[in-house]
Amino acid sequence: MAKLLSCVLGPRLYKIYRERDSERAPSSVPGTPTSVTNPPSSSWDTYYQPRALEKHADSILALASVFWSISYYSSPFAFFYLYRKGYLSLSKVVPFSHYAGTLLLLLAGVACLRGIGRWTNPQYRQFITILEATHRNRSAENKRQLANYNFDFRSWPVDFHWEEPSSRKESRGGPSRWRVSLLRPEPLHRGTADTFLNRVKKLPCQITSYLVAHTLGRRMLYPGSVYLLQKALMPVLLQGQARLVEECNGRRAKLQACDGNEIDTMFVDRRGRAEPQGQKLVICCEGNAGFYEVGCVSTPLEAGYSVLGWNHPGFAGSTGVPFPQNEANAMDVVVQFAIHRLGFQPQDIIIYAWSIGGFTATWAAMSYPDISAVILDASFDDLVPLALKVMPDSWRGLVTRTVRQHLNLNNAEQLCRYQGPVLLIRRTKDEIITTTVPEDIMSNRGNDLLLKLLQHRYPRVMAEEGLQAVRQWLEASSQLEEGEDMSPEGRRQLALFLAQKHLHNFEATHCTPLPAQNFQMPWHL
Repeated sequence: MAKLLSCVLGPRLYKIYRERDSERAPSSVPGTPTSVTNPPSSSWDTYYQPRALEKHADSILALASVFWSISYYSSPFAFFYLYRKGYLSLSKVVPFSHYAGTLLLLLAGVACLRGIGRWTNPQYRQFITILEATHRNRSAENKRQLANYNFDFRSWPVDFHWEEPSSRKESRGGPSRWRVSLLRPEPLHRGTADTFLNRVKKLPCQITSYLVAHTLGRRMLYPGSVYLLQKALMPVLLQGQARLVEECNGRRAKLQACDGNEIDTMFVDRRGRAEPQGQKLVICCEGNAGFYEVGCVSTPLEAGYSVLGWNHPGFAGSTGVPFPQNEANAMDVVVQFAIHRLGFQPQDIIIYAWSIGGFTATWAAMSYPDISAVILDASFDDLVPLALKVMPDSWRGLVTRTVRQHLNLNNAEQLCRYQGPVLLIRRTKDEIITTTVPEDIMSNRGNDLLLKLLQHRYPRVMAEEGLQAVRQWLEASSQLEEGEDMSPEGRRQLALFLAQKHLHNFEATHCTPLPAQNFQMPWHL
């Protein structure tokens, strides 16, 4: 009966991975039930095969979940419509609550039938036995056996806590700290007295900005956090995970950040190979609809580096919502995991980011100045110009206030706090981070990121004449050949210096995967 209850309440099982012969261990684990054995890949298909009862019950529950998600997003319009029609009276609400209760009971019955279907399946019974054994005893052997399964990540045991490194408890306040530090934006109206009356006047605008950021704004900025999109991408994500685990020997882990969010990560270790770049770890920061299963991790993998990918809060197996504070908290625990659990020194860590991932990459560079290098691909300097591009002009004040207060992705400001090697990759046909049209290369916000970085690092070089020379080079750099003369001589040398040392062009659109040959280490003094 206990096993049947575990099957009813257990997570959904998606796949059983193929296991290499070199990784197989004895059939039983000391201290765990003798039935906990490695899945026999020779006799079972790598995709989990549910019985008919479980399969049909899963389909019903998945459909109910989709309908619930649609109802959630459309609830404001539905409530407004019901209110206008007079359906929100007590006489109408009570019968509706009866219908809802009946539906919930039916869904609970379907869940019980699914549990019976799982209980009759030896594959699922063996999986749930391994999962329960791992929760009781998180030994290396139990975790190794559990890693052979791909299932609902909410049931995966936590592998690393943010407070685990003992040094952090002393230097950063220990478990009581619930968030990392962010750079705060300047007040919109400097010099204005912050009196009680002014606070009351600002309150309606602040409430409006909060509502916009937590409803429409966050989902527009991070569409990958929308449940319906994740549901549609589920087969692709499962296939990507299988490739990383089976072909690249990837190891999945759950990290708990200081805000309580659980971060889904995948680590591919290349340190045992002959290639020297395998000794370096590349931490990949994905875009606003990117997942490590199908994201930019493929570029450093093809180049032979060790790679650590992770999903934004609210993406796939990661919990939470992707606001800047949560993003920084997640990046913090990822870097700590790389240093204290995976054993990489900061000098051997490279941060690689694509698009909006530049925010967490620059935060890590600012917070961990000893890291080896930062590579930003198709990234931008500040979110405000890009947000204004897609919103009506009449909303300019609201958009600016909302971004600054709740969605402040200040990449350039953070990057200027880092003194190490930096490489920017600009997409010459980028249609996302340009503020006009893709053909207008000067509207690419990657230009502004480069200019702000150079002005901060080389203020004497980037005086009026130097700034003008760099702007001219940026406009013509897609046709510039090494050694071409841009008189005077100082301009030519400056343009070549920037072309070779700080920014590389890539003839592609925003979402084109970066080839491995374009993944190069930044120049450093």
